[in-house]
Amino acid sequence: MFTLAENKEVGKELRATVVDALKEVMAENEKVVALEADLGGASKWTDIGKSNPDRFINVGIAEANMVGVAAGLNLTGYTPFIHTFGPFATRRVLDQVYLSGAYSKNTINIFGSDPGFAAGHNGGTHTTWEDVALLRSIPDVVICDAADEVQMDWIIKAFSEMEGVHYVRGNRKGVRNVYAAGSTFEIGKGNLLKEGSDYLIVAAGQLVSEALEVAEALAEKGISCDVIDMFTIKPLDKELLIKHLADKKGVITIENHSTTGGLGSAVAEVIADNGIAVPLKRIGVDNRFGQVGTPEFLQAEFGLTTEKMLEQLAEFVK
Repeated sequence: MFTLAENKEVGKELRATVVDALKEVMAENEKVVALEADLGGASKWTDIGKSNPDRFINVGIAEANMVGVAAGLNLTGYTPFIHTFGPFATRRVLDQVYLSGAYSKNTINIFGSDPGFAAGHNGGTHTTWEDVALLRSIPDVVICDAADEVQMDWIIKAFSEMEGVHYVRGNRKGVRNVYAAGSTFEIGKGNLLKEGSDYLIVAAGQLVSEALEVAEALAEKGISCDVIDMFTIKPLDKELLIKHLADKKGVITIENHSTTGGLGSAVAEVIADNGIAVPLKRIGVDNRFGQVGTPEFLQAEFGLTTEKMLEQLAEFVK
């Protein structure tokens, strides 16, 4: 059960949330281990090295090797969590995740940090608009996009009790609150945050907060929207999606990701596979590489602020 937060203030840093959740899990389960690819300072995973030095490994700038080590640890009974920036946790190591992880039926829990515009000053080389698309192509991989600290904490703890390859993406820094403390979720199930009758908005990750703002702005113009937080992008909650597509004038997807292969594509596939005649507007990044800038600048540059999204929707909802 979940409850929406009463305030929209920026919460605790997600990297600190991940570390604190892992410390709790490691205190309860001596088989949980953490691996880092030379970004311990950026991720705060060096704190895990201090609290659990015998269960923390820094493999250096060798991400593919980290995935292989994680797979080997799982074969010997351990439950590994690994971290690096989003593009290095997916694009750079895709074959290892596929073969050593999913194909071999090993358990590897992956935290890919700073997706999309969150890469900020690290620029285009560290930007991933395609991580979800890449991992969606691998059988049985679970993909989550955390909306805030409450959801991220829950996801990390849920992953620790699951078998298989699991990926969660999220900003290292703090993001705005969506959920109240104590909220719980279910892997593979979306959350209906707001009910409406005209359009359906489906969002995931950091932009769930903006999706709620978009719905509020449209409501002021007499346009009523459902809002779903589809925090598990794979497996997608098709049942919830189909239910709330009924009698809608259109569906809008919002994601900090490419419009190719991500949440928007997953929703489009459900619409097409089920013969649902409803217009679709995908808001994301179309055929662009990342660039250098503050996260705030980049969010606007790539059209992912509330104001920019409303501009994109002006014709669609007219």
